[in-house]
Amino acid sequence: MSGAERRVVLTGMGVRAPGGHATAGFWELLTTDRTATRTITAFDPAPFRSRVAAEVDFDAGAEGFTARDAAEWDRVTSFAVACARDAVRDSGLDLARPDPAEVAVSIGSAVGSTIGLDRDHQRVSSFGSTWLVDHALASPRLRDYQVPSAIAREVAWDVGAEGPVALISTGCTSGLDAVGHGAELIRDGRAEVVIAGAADAPISPITVACFDAIKATSANNADPAHAARPFDLRRDGFVLGEGAAAFVLEERAAALRRGARVHAEIAGFAGRCNAFHMTGLRPDGRELSWAITAALRESGLDHVDYVNAHGSGTKQNDRHETAAIKRSLGAAAHRVPISSIKSKVGHSLGAIGSIEIAACALALRHGVIPPTANLAEPDPECDLDYVPGDPREAELHAVLSVGSGFGGFQSAVVLTRGDR
Repeated sequence: MSGAERRVVLTGMGVRAPGGHATAGFWELLTTDRTATRTITAFDPAPFRSRVAAEVDFDAGAEGFTARDAAEWDRVTSFAVACARDAVRDSGLDLARPDPAEVAVSIGSAVGSTIGLDRDHQRVSSFGSTWLVDHALASPRLRDYQVPSAIAREVAWDVGAEGPVALISTGCTSGLDAVGHGAELIRDGRAEVVIAGAADAPISPITVACFDAIKATSANNADPAHAARPFDLRRDGFVLGEGAAAFVLEERAAALRRGARVHAEIAGFAGRCNAFHMTGLRPDGRELSWAITAALRESGLDHVDYVNAHGSGTKQNDRHETAAIKRSLGAAAHRVPISSIKSKVGHSLGAIGSIEIAACALALRHGVIPPTANLAEPDPECDLDYVPGDPREAELHAVLSVGSGFGGFQSAVVLTRGDR
């Protein structure tokens, strides 16, 4: 079967996101009037400019992890493994039946084991008081914390995958790019099954300090529930989040032969780099529009029914993204509903792209568009339909999810209903 004939579908899904337990809790949060943004509880945020985040209420013991794994794995690895297990279980696939060499893993992460690195640096340096560190105080897993591929390795070991294994780290598009890479492995015939997704657990002092330094995050500490305000005139930056999502990807014909439930089909994917600026974006949106146009071309579609926006809540990104959607969709841009779930679950950096793919797959299944929370006074430069307020029922056949990240990364994924 040629690559052009090998269509890729999602048959399993697992989510760990702020505000709700697993996939069902995630969808419930997206379709109610709640948000998951709150004052940081992971550490004392008092010294920082931005003291709000969207945290996952995660119990390693309840997840079935051993005490040793819980103690030694970084939080990001626990997220990734928990979601991978859920995805495999949801798919109904017996991974002992395919040749393990035909099972691949593609995991995205922007900042890897930030919490473990931060914690170990404090240990070996007496909380930063000495330059001469005591290596004997370091965790036995310190090397794993320094090598992000350890996250993908742990997922592969846990599910018994012996095919290609990759850690995709392209900043805030990592979650889209990891799924796109997984789809390409199947289309090219290099794997029959791929566990694909992304995880990040960046809510640590070092990450908060980094975003404080460039004033990228919201300082609306007095009202955490309304701090994330994409496309709103009063927005003042994004809210940091954490979490993960993982999927089982299969070739469509094989999945249907075994009677699998298909959540969605990955109809198109494209990634681009603007080669322009580390954090800056041109206001005309052309770089992101290139990725959108290429993904639509690969899908064979000339329209979509919904756009899941990057919608970070920074003025620069929201305006760039609005312009990109107009460039790519033309007159249809004013008719297509668009929303940002970051308004509810924050921005979990590399993980958010996969979490947003999960939101798109659920939207296709339920025929419901999640709203953009906290959008009370639209920015006049952001003049499209961002679905403020309440969820919106709609007949959805094709949806687009887009991402934009530091370093100039721009990505887009087109998902269609599994019965296409």
